[in-house]
Amino acid sequence: MDMDVLLTRIRPGNDAETEAALRQFNELNLATFDFDPTYEEHRKKLCESIFVVLDKGASISCQVKCLEALRILSRDKAILAPVATKQNMEILMRKAKLDPETKALGDAAAFPVIVEALKCLCNIVFNSPVAQKLSLELNFVSGLCNVLEICMDQSLVINIRCFDLRLLFLLTILHTDIRPKLKHELKGLLLLTKTMESVLNIQWAKKYQTITKENAPAIPLQETDCTIEALKALFNVTLDSYTIHSEVEAHQFRLLASILRHILLSRGPSELKTEELHSNTINLLSNVPICCLDALTCSSMTEMAACKDEPDMQAIHCILKFMEKRIDKGSDFREGLTPVLTFLTECSRGHRNIRKYLKAVVLPPLKDVSNRPEVGSTLRNKLVRLMTNVDLGVKQAAAEFLFVLCKERVDNLLKYTGYGNAAGLLAARGLLAGGRGDRWYSDDEDTDTEEYLQAKPNINLITGHVEEPAPNPLDEMTEEQKEQEAMKLVDMFDKLARCKSYGVSLKSWCTFDQSLEKLKNVKSAPNEKLSQFHTCAVRCGLHLLPYTHPNNSEVLATHGKNIIKPMAVRSDGTMAPLEEAVHYTEFAEQASSDSD
Repeated sequence: MDMDVLLTRIRPGNDAETEAALRQFNELNLATFDFDPTYEEHRKKLCESIFVVLDKGASISCQVKCLEALRILSRDKAILAPVATKQNMEILMRKAKLDPETKALGDAAAFPVIVEALKCLCNIVFNSPVAQKLSLELNFVSGLCNVLEICMDQSLVINIRCFDLRLLFLLTILHTDIRPKLKHELKGLLLLTKTMESVLNIQWAKKYQTITKENAPAIPLQETDCTIEALKALFNVTLDSYTIHSEVEAHQFRLLASILRHILLSRGPSELKTEELHSNTINLLSNVPICCLDALTCSSMTEMAACKDEPDMQAIHCILKFMEKRIDKGSDFREGLTPVLTFLTECSRGHRNIRKYLKAVVLPPLKDVSNRPEVGSTLRNKLVRLMTNVDLGVKQAAAEFLFVLCKERVDNLLKYTGYGNAAGLLAARGLLAGGRGDRWYSDDEDTDTEEYLQAKPNINLITGHVEEPAPNPLDEMTEEQKEQEAMKLVDMFDKLARCKSYGVSLKSWCTFDQSLEKLKNVKSAPNEKLSQFHTCAVRCGLHLLPYTHPNNSEVLATHGKNIIKPMAVRSDGTMAPLEEAVHYTEFAEQASSDSD
């Protein structure tokens, strides 16, 4: 389309020709996002001409075409300098009804003008730093909240609400300092909550409990998009809302949690829209104070409850299903999965009934322990696999969730995950030697099944499952070979004990059943040391694995199926095989001895 010809046809007072010319331009550039730099000046002049037409006044249909063309042109950041002026922004504000003193939106026939003006403002504010500063100066936030108030009791305003909320979301992202004003002065928390209630046409059965119908129809597309925009705006408004300062604020958050529960039990027009809707809902739930999340589990007699006397867990069940879908997706764990895991962890810490339900679903009583905890398709297996994920945030979130479900008791966690999978969490918390976390929980209930109790003595604590019997390597050795291997070990332990830089005291061996075999006089003659080794190892069928702990000098032993090479700490603080560590120390002693 010839831009020179187009510019001659855009002029005030000639609505029909202007509308026809812009309709043709809009149809040609509807999907255009990369513009030809050659005509950059022509596009700037076109924007100026459009603003003149809008300022002078035109028919509703002509205004709509002008605003549509301006929305397309605002995709080009290079031409926004003459657009993002105070005068032009005020023109768009008038068209979008963003004057805080506005009392009504006018005739419904003019609603498309408001919608297009809001779309233009979204593009211009997003792409122009100058427009972002002007949005603060012109007090866009107050005007947007006023429009939401006016729309509360009107019909045919769903698009106005949607783009009003989108612009509000953009402003709260770009200007974090307006969030307190929006939340407190403009009562944004209550306003946005009421807006969602109005969009979804929610009805109340009683306080904090909405009426939900089984097999209810899906939420229409426009209402779904509007709800998503409201959820995103609310997320920004409620950031850092961990403490409650008044009963009124607690009531508002419980009201919000009840509406979020209603959304979790609803579905969008498609599977993708449902996932987006529930994802934003869970993100917002993570901002709700823990004490207000009791509204998620309103009392009712449903099949989802763990028992008849417990609260309804339908919303928690939906969140679990959402989490499992995200795990099965297998990608984008950090942004897609971490918020859900974190939310469920905090819920479990703060609400006993939620933790009890999650424990029953995620970690049911063990029966079959023939497979490793990370092998399988159950939710427990999937979460245990995440405990060794390459992403540190995902790994920590999954481990923390399972740890809280186990009431932060190390022995309970190891029962479900195995020591190998839980080692990272336990090391970070300083619980490698066992114990429990800092938070207090009620006493454990005995939930071990008969199958688990029978298999428990044969479970490998490292892998968390019953391994198939492996051949004993001692059976293939002659008595001379056994004595040679024993002699090598005892000699290395003797050298290690004489090396003060290691700080190791070989006082006892801890057998697999945790009974201690004392070693008397480690500096005795070789035949006595061999006798002691036979007492602890050959006679008992044990393969010893020395373990040095900063606060525990006892040497531990494991019931080895294969010969495990002993480890030790070198004088420089690093781990190494025992033989290498001793050699390193002897070399260091020689190098540091006086030459004369």
